[in-house]
Amino acid sequence: MVVVFTGGTGGTKLVQGLQQVVAPEELTVIVNTGDDIEWWGLFVSPDIDSVLYGMAGLLSTERGWGVEGDSFRCLERMKRLGQAPWFSLGDLDLATHLTRTAMLRAGKPLGEATAELAAKMGIRARVLPMSDDRVSTMLDTAKDTLTFQEYFVRERHQVKVHTVRFEGAERARPAPGVLESVAAADAIVLAPSNPVTSIGPMLAVPGILDALRTAKASIAAVSPIVGGAAVSGPAGELMKMMGWPSTIAGVARAYEDFLDVLIADRADEVEASHLNSKTLRVVCTSTIMKSMDDKRALARFALDACATPQITGFAGD
Repeated sequence: MVVVFTGGTGGTKLVQGLQQVVAPEELTVIVNTGDDIEWWGLFVSPDIDSVLYGMAGLLSTERGWGVEGDSFRCLERMKRLGQAPWFSLGDLDLATHLTRTAMLRAGKPLGEATAELAAKMGIRARVLPMSDDRVSTMLDTAKDTLTFQEYFVRERHQVKVHTVRFEGAERARPAPGVLESVAAADAIVLAPSNPVTSIGPMLAVPGILDALRTAKASIAAVSPIVGGAAVSGPAGELMKMMGWPSTIAGVARAYEDFLDVLIADRADEVEASHLNSKTLRVVCTSTIMKSMDDKRALARFALDACATPQITGFAGD
């Protein structure tokens, strides 16, 4: 079994690639929920939604979030009614949030609601939230204390961050299936997601970090940093705030407790050669995913880097 830990945009691309080369019954995707937000009375889980839309072939290729070809008439009407417009929900996207919110209000945990949504979208692989409990990524900034969505979307991650914390993490438990999947995995891959605000919340849930430390499978991480800069988003600045360099060495440091293999871009081959050690193997390939061929190639490379045994039933073989 292949287990992947992921956040949103970059991570979803790798998940799409893994979906092409791993049989669905052999793939488990564990998703960050620290970005979740209640908006217009609806429970929105942006990273889960991006993963579900990506795996179902519904994700907007232009935006990297939301549904392909969606309209925003409800958003325009909400603006006219005086509602805050900075967090955009498309009309088709609303159906997902309405359905999830109804399930949660009926007493279903987030993991069960996610599984039902995945099934309705035709996804056969297992998609798990990191926790059924609410964990909120909070950023203490020069402006105010902000939720992740306020920082990332409303402020366009342009305010200086002093600290990042994961509110509720200390009381949270891993969602059913998370620890069991890690223990049973043949390969574990950390997608090229922000180490601080995408992977960080998952590691903050008690039990998950220990499970990775004791996992029998090799653990590989795809670096979201290429040539000393984040491929997208504020990962580089947030890593510096944590005291880590905005380099592949910083990524290695973020995961030093459990990482076996770091997958870096060819742009970082020189630094990679210096990072190789007895405890960490650093390998290079093209990590920029512009096409499905790129996603598939990186997924295969990641599995090879984990030295996985051949998993039967690879899709596309």
